[in-house]
Amino acid sequence: MRSALQQQGAAGEKVALEFLIQKGLKPLAQNVASPLGEIDLLMQDADQWVFIEVRQRKSMHFGGAAASISSAKQLKLRRQAQKILQDHFGRRAWPSVRFDVIAIEGSVEDGKINWIPSAF
Repeated sequence: MRSALQQQGAAGEKVALEFLIQKGLKPLAQNVASPLGEIDLLMQDADQWVFIEVRQRKSMHFGGAAASISSAKQLKLRRQAQKILQDHFGRRAWPSVRFDVIAIEGSVEDGKINWIPSAF
């Protein structure tokens, strides 16, 4: 059974996925995890692979959702992305990549979605 926090995270990822599909991105994978970290969403935008971190915060205290992604978290995301690319492409040429953030401010149901392409 999922905790309330896990359920909230899954709901936020679902909202983000639907939002990005409406914007023309193609889903490739969701919740790709290893000991190195986890990628919430992996999508394709034209020929570019997009690794997406989804964050949701009910208030703007401490800078809101986007500000909650620390440099340590960014490093984990980069390492996990490298593992995914290595596992998928091996020695072949890797696609162009970027790291986006979907920051949901407020509740998942009626919060403001802030899409930050190439966030880091």
